[in-house]
Amino acid sequence: MKLIIVSGRSGSGKSTALHVLEDLGFYCIDNLPIGLLSPLIQEAAAQTSPGRLKKMAVSIDARNLSDDIVNFEDIYQQLQHAGMTIEIIFLDATEQSLLQRFHATRRKHPLSNDRTSLREAISNEKQLLEPLARLADLYVDTTGMSIYQLRDMVKQRVVGRREQEMALLFQSFGFKHGVPVDSDYVFDVRCLPNPYWDPALRAFTGLDQPVIEFLEADPMSRQMVNDLSGFIESWLPSFGKSNRSYMTISIGCTGGQHRSVYICEQLGRIFSASHGNVQIRHTELPQLNTRDD
Repeated sequence: MKLIIVSGRSGSGKSTALHVLEDLGFYCIDNLPIGLLSPLIQEAAAQTSPGRLKKMAVSIDARNLSDDIVNFEDIYQQLQHAGMTIEIIFLDATEQSLLQRFHATRRKHPLSNDRTSLREAISNEKQLLEPLARLADLYVDTTGMSIYQLRDMVKQRVVGRREQEMALLFQSFGFKHGVPVDSDYVFDVRCLPNPYWDPALRAFTGLDQPVIEFLEADPMSRQMVNDLSGFIESWLPSFGKSNRSYMTISIGCTGGQHRSVYICEQLGRIFSASHGNVQIRHTELPQLNTRDD
């Protein structure tokens, strides 16, 4: 049996993630009180033929009692011995992005009231949910993601992998826009020659042949790919032995358009040959943010 706990700040995409899991055959419960986790698992285990309860997904958020959230780690440790595979997915976004989403939908934040502004509620929620964020198997920053991109990511990373298989995400980004907070590893490739300074290449990206040829003509680019792939390949088994299910590897250059995109593509191609669940995401490229390799 399997249980996926979806959590995160309000407006980060929890409902979207839960709907995807429901469409994929999970028995889903929104806003489950933490105190009911144990009875739910006991009910699933007691059924001789679990049926719909064989795969469950629950959403736990700030609408829970604060004391229950504070004690979540103790409850979580107890559940680890219940004979069920449990994964925690934590969704979040920047404060500015969450503010914009609430203003767009005109929804009320669950922690806001006549004494607490929306901005304060969003900040307070981050602190309140820290016990769940700390235990998350997968942390996803949904800033800049559309609903469709989030749906695809959940399908591929959570459901598209086999049991015991690690899901790999290679994502490019630009340091001038900030380092992605959902990174497990961050590699800086700004030491490579920059196509941006060639006016004929500036408008292209690392997906385009002129930029690919420019970078492949330089030995440093080939060495960077070889060194990074060797390092990652060497250490992935150790993470796998510690029951790690997800790995997000971020590759950064200055603007996230040329060098980081090229390196991500190369690494994704290499690892897709030996791993069943590999995704590539280009954070700074509109319309091309996420795809399976």
